[in-house]
Amino acid sequence: MEFRHLRYFVAVAEELHFGKAARRLRISQQPLSQQIKRLEEELGVVLFRRTTRRVELTEAGRAFLEETYRTLSQADLAAGAARRAGRGETGTLRIGYAPATLYNVLPEALRIFRGRYSGVVLELSELISTPQEEALASGRIDVGFLYPPVEDPGIATEVISEEPLIAVLPADHRLASGERVRLAELADEPFVMLPRRNRPTLHDRIVGECRRAGFSPRVVQDANDLHTMLGLVAAGFGVNLTLESIHNLKRPGVTYRALEGRETKVLASAVAWRRGDESPALLNFLEVIREVAD
Repeated sequence: MEFRHLRYFVAVAEELHFGKAARRLRISQQPLSQQIKRLEEELGVVLFRRTTRRVELTEAGRAFLEETYRTLSQADLAAGAARRAGRGETGTLRIGYAPATLYNVLPEALRIFRGRYSGVVLELSELISTPQEEALASGRIDVGFLYPPVEDPGIATEVISEEPLIAVLPADHRLASGERVRLAELADEPFVMLPRRNRPTLHDRIVGECRRAGFSPRVVQDANDLHTMLGLVAAGFGVNLTLESIHNLKRPGVTYRALEGRETKVLASAVAWRRGDESPALLNFLEVIREVAD
């Protein structure tokens, strides 16, 4: 039994006329009659009483029509679901992100994507760059937001932003009154830092920039996350360097200042995914990311 046979049957059952049903289906009447006859033979029942004047459904035909409506309706639902999935409008997308990327492109991209593709379930996991690379390679996540470089050749990356570092100072700090700070002016300051194990790429870039300015940061306190770091800076424990986008995170008692002569972009963030993955939901998500990044 084929779906076309069911549709032929419904057309005849609704028209109760083989000629009209054939015209509706845009086929000849004789092939339609033959297909209905084969359907009856396959089912082992008579679906229509045919006379020279009229066609009517038998009891078996009426029962079959009711179930056929349900079957065709479910088939249409299944076809629609398949088409929506093929367009990337449904499914699940697992996203890994480094914490600092929440202050950059990612939030706006998530907002736009959820508005356009509300049928896609987004599962977010906070992961620093190296675990993200591993999670992508093993298939535990589908797309990541991390800091290059990525060593695995099976993972594609695309830079979405490049940011300079800025100084994070207590609001009453001696350098807070100016518009910019020379990095060398922080040489004797105590630093509150995120441990390297938590943010290795950012940590190494901060230390590298300080050494370029002629000193190594004197770390007096570790902070496990950005909020703790900002709280300790506000309390006067020390200063910090961080990504420019973090200034979107407002904190009383903290002042952000640009660094003098540090206009060059010093840290890139990227979106990453498995090469060859052409999942429609992923491709739609990458399109939104590029739109927001532009």
